[in-house]
Amino acid sequence: MTTADDLIALVRAYNPRTNEQLLRDAYAFGDAMHEGQLRHSGEKYFTHPVAVTVILAEQQMDDATLVTALLHDTIEDTKASFAEVEKRFTREIAELVDGVTKLTNLQLNSRETKQAENFRKLFMATSRDLRVTLVKLADRLHNMRTIKSMRPDKQGQKARETMEIFAPLAGRMGMQWMREELEDLAFRVLNPEGRNSIIRRYITLERETGDVVQKITADMRVELDKAGIFAEVMGRAKKPYSIWRKMQEKELSFSRLSDIYGFRILTATEADCYRVLGVIHQRWRAVPGRFKDYISQPKSNGYRSIHTTVSGRDGKRVEVQIRTREMHEVAETGVAAHWSYRNGERVENRFAVDPVQWINQLTERLDKEQGHEEFLEAVKLEMYQDQVFCFTPKGDVIKLPRGATPIDFAYAIHTRIGSAIVGARVDGLRVPLWTRLKNGQSVEAMTAEGQTPQATWIDIAVTGRAKTAIRRSLKEEDRDRFVKLGRELARVAFEHVGKKSTDKALSTAAKALAIESVDEMLAQLGSAEITGRYVVAAIYPELTEKEGDKIAPNRAVVGLSPNQKHQRARCCQPVPGERIVGITHRGEGVIVHSMDCNALIHFEDQPERWIDLRWQDGVHDAVNAVTLDLTITNDAGVLGRICTLIGEQTANISDLRFIERKPDYFRLMMDIDVRDVQHFHRVQTALEADSNVSSIGRHRDPSLASAGRTGT
Repeated sequence: MTTADDLIALVRAYNPRTNEQLLRDAYAFGDAMHEGQLRHSGEKYFTHPVAVTVILAEQQMDDATLVTALLHDTIEDTKASFAEVEKRFTREIAELVDGVTKLTNLQLNSRETKQAENFRKLFMATSRDLRVTLVKLADRLHNMRTIKSMRPDKQGQKARETMEIFAPLAGRMGMQWMREELEDLAFRVLNPEGRNSIIRRYITLERETGDVVQKITADMRVELDKAGIFAEVMGRAKKPYSIWRKMQEKELSFSRLSDIYGFRILTATEADCYRVLGVIHQRWRAVPGRFKDYISQPKSNGYRSIHTTVSGRDGKRVEVQIRTREMHEVAETGVAAHWSYRNGERVENRFAVDPVQWINQLTERLDKEQGHEEFLEAVKLEMYQDQVFCFTPKGDVIKLPRGATPIDFAYAIHTRIGSAIVGARVDGLRVPLWTRLKNGQSVEAMTAEGQTPQATWIDIAVTGRAKTAIRRSLKEEDRDRFVKLGRELARVAFEHVGKKSTDKALSTAAKALAIESVDEMLAQLGSAEITGRYVVAAIYPELTEKEGDKIAPNRAVVGLSPNQKHQRARCCQPVPGERIVGITHRGEGVIVHSMDCNALIHFEDQPERWIDLRWQDGVHDAVNAVTLDLTITNDAGVLGRICTLIGEQTANISDLRFIERKPDYFRLMMDIDVRDVQHFHRVQTALEADSNVSSIGRHRDPSLASAGRTGT
């Protein structure tokens, strides 16, 4: 436990004029009052108030706040009274301790009426002295840092309370560092697997790319030195919860997530901030729509900074924040800057906005005479600005993420209403479905019989619930069409070998192919995920083998003009069984791309170059190279066994390149020649099952989009 001498030394480092005797008296009084009390961990209880005080001392807070922290549990948990604290340590400190006690009694798992009353206490106490909230936030931060000693059910309750109330409150008051730590500590309790998965992916990314933060920081310093700008550059990977929240909001995997690294550049003057911005944008390409100037338009809590996102090394997006050191102090400490000391003097920061004004304005807007439910709803509208609270025509409240649209609103009420929405009225006015909703608006979803979700809704909707429902509906709609088409393709395929596609035959084929139902098999057949020959071969392999010779590479594609040559695109490496399209290239013939190839976007405005193609039915030669991205453990014989597994699947290794050689693993690119997509999947499955294969994936290189693959 931090001793009184240690604490005083910490305070004297930033405030030589501190009242040393006052701190010693408070330390001794708190220690005596909590004598015999223990924490869940078995430690002396007084270690907690001391730790809270240290957190506030690190924020360079004034003596009254520190004494309040040392005594914040005495009135509630010991025999000490308000009168005794007032007599020993002044009325100011007694009122601060009493205010913290009221906030401690805030209950979030009780009835709405009680919750509303406690919100009233929160804002009434805060409006009198904001230091009450600072102590309470530090108290919650230490409790979350030591939460493992609590019962599991208690941990969950505290973590939810932290995520819903205290973390947003810290952010609202400008203490972003505290908000991030509180969120991450709560995330550790509420979703440990999710947090661990993010950390594991960070480790893997660092193994693959090295210390990206250090590299980009060095690059920025070089550019600033060239421009003659003196500035401090700092970089870091974003917190696991921040990454997780982005993954959920954008419905992206970690590998597809951009700007997972953040960088700050601190300058001496405001003018230098804009000079730095120019240097960054000249060196790296700015990402459209990701620029915000909070220097010319500060946030309500005094936050000032320039935000921009650029494409850094290897095309990775990085977020850059540019501000002066004075602005940085406000951005880091928030409201604490109003009570912080330096060299014995109160710090004066011209950019700091007194958050008491915000609290006073808030409490004025929250009419004391309104009912509990109205009060609680008004508080939520003010507190959670990253969320949107809208009202149904009946007055029910619908909670949505910021940026939500009437489509999200409709699906939040019921999937049936969401699927049938054709328009919306917001505050009585007709608005398009892509309108972004705002706090407090009254929204009415207008529906029509026979309406079904449209494909464009995926890009308009924000919530996962809406997107999932839309995708499911679209898939079911397409599924019916694909099943009908698949049934006809199956009939033709079976007749081709002199058999009939009876229900019994189709059922047997689905079972042999380990597909859950006949309809699912037919849907895959209709959507070209599998071929008719593949289905027939499941029950009549001898007939498909006797059908004829293997298809030569020059006859592999159907849809070309006579004497028209083709090449497989090197960027996507399409193989038989995948949906394909051709793009004509002067002097090269036709380049064959997979239908989902990203390179096709470059030809959207040139429809005359597109050719509808498909693969020839039949058995293809195993000459179609596909690149595998493999990570394997660095042990004796592993690579040899991998090569043997590929050979056992009758696939040939045509090239092998080591990308990384580490003491514990190898990462390599391996080209294998396969017949078709089913052959490729068999090879991939066999490798994936090996315990020495850490990761495996199909590698596609967009940089090769302009070139084909000669000789196929």
